[in-house]
Amino acid sequence: MSEVLALARELIARRSVTPDDAGCQDLVAQRLARAGFTLEWLDAGDVRNLWATHGQGGDVFCLLGHTDVVPPGPREAWDSDPFEPTERDGVLYGRGAADMKGSVAAFVVAAEQFVAAHPDHPGTLAILLTSDEEGDAIDGVRQVARRFQQEGRPIHFCITGEPSSKAALGDLLRVGRRGSLSGRLRVKGIQGHVAYPEKARNPIHQALPALAELSARAWDAGYPEFPPTSFQISNIQSGTGANNVIPGDCELQFNFRFNPGWTAERLETEVHAVLDRHGLDYDLHWHRSGEPFLTGEGRLRAAARAVIKDQLGRVPEENTGGGTSDARFIAPLGAEVVELGPINASIHKVNEHVVIEELQRLPALYRAIVERLLLA
Repeated sequence: MSEVLALARELIARRSVTPDDAGCQDLVAQRLARAGFTLEWLDAGDVRNLWATHGQGGDVFCLLGHTDVVPPGPREAWDSDPFEPTERDGVLYGRGAADMKGSVAAFVVAAEQFVAAHPDHPGTLAILLTSDEEGDAIDGVRQVARRFQQEGRPIHFCITGEPSSKAALGDLLRVGRRGSLSGRLRVKGIQGHVAYPEKARNPIHQALPALAELSARAWDAGYPEFPPTSFQISNIQSGTGANNVIPGDCELQFNFRFNPGWTAERLETEVHAVLDRHGLDYDLHWHRSGEPFLTGEGRLRAAARAVIKDQLGRVPEENTGGGTSDARFIAPLGAEVVELGPINASIHKVNEHVVIEELQRLPALYRAIVERLLLA
């Protein structure tokens, strides 16, 4: 059994449902300490944050990952226990296999191999792990990045091990992400009997025209290297359960995924303008998950592209699609950031898995990118 496969299995076996780390980072810390890394624990609240470094000064290259996973759902929906790593037909199954304990294992093995081969390397190699990526993402990398900014601690290059690939390892390289802005809206009406609508005010009826306008709007046609901004309603709740009662309020949640043509503040202003124009009586609470970011053409993109071509024989697509990741907190530090990891088809699903052959290729991929930048 290869080192990366053995470590991935050990990590999957720990029931680290966010924000519980379940000992994953302790396991990693022990290995990195033996390899000569300096460990710094930056825990906040119930969240574990490990910052492990080798070398000092120069360019800081960070391998960024998370050890927490989403809940597995019903055990009976899985073909095998989600926290008992299982191999079938060249595939490793288990919660976190792709998102992202496989990449974390590959980071560790790559780092061990790099410092063994280059003990006196220039620059600083770092691994940053959190247990709060799949949860609120408040006390994890967001908190660490805020601290680094206050203390003037730089990160120059960063690979996030998110499962970015589509059909084959390395066929897609994330070079940025859209911003994410969520809203929780409560439209207030007046409860009453459906037979006497003139004595009530139906918040559903009042909200629908405004929601239709927001949903139908083409917010933009895209932005260089970014897809168009999208608005999606994810939840609507109203009513008493009876079919003869006009409800007193209507609550809904929505989300924007937006490109750099917008800021969260401008989108908030636009939404309020629509709601006000339709005369709604409402409360609206916003949550800004992160602004959009883009790593332009530079040393990291060039190195990742070259290594993927050399080792995997393919030229990756480079885009900014998908959801959000902790990379959104590292990019504002001035770092070049890319996301490179396993195939994402099974993430957050039952029977999550990673192809073992591709998992075993990840350490060499990560190590080669680090070598191209730190040893240059």
